[in-house]
Amino acid sequence: MIRKATAVWQGTGKEGSGHLTTASTVLNKTQYSFTSRFEDGIGTNPEELVAAAHSGCFAMKLSFNLTGAGFPPKELEVTSNITFEEGTLKRSHLVLKAQVEGITEEKFAELVKDAELNCPISKALKMEISVEYTLNA
Repeated sequence: MIRKATAVWQGTGKEGSGHLTTASTVLNKTQYSFTSRFEDGIGTNPEELVAAAHSGCFAMKLSFNLTGAGFPPKELEVTSNITFEEGTLKRSHLVLKAQVEGITEEKFAELVKDAELNCPISKALKMEISVEYTLNA
């Protein structure tokens, strides 16, 4: 399986701008620029897209883990907070709010740790990854 996205950039790094398009067209000439990356400008940025990919991948992997263990989740809400410092992605801190019935705290923690280590995006990221969670029945 191959997934693809295309970036088009015009101009200098600071004054230029670009757009991103994915094959699915979920992103379709979505704007990004210096200001959307390093300030509070309109548009997306690569770090935000990594955060979206990581939170989505982790949620799906955890759902597979929970369902496989006999505890299908009612809802998993995951936020990835990407720290970008000195031109490097330093860490992804995942904040999970989970609604799962009938599972023990110990079993849940085990399945969360497995998802943290084994979702494909976690495996691809060369940075510190941490998870904090709230579990509700």
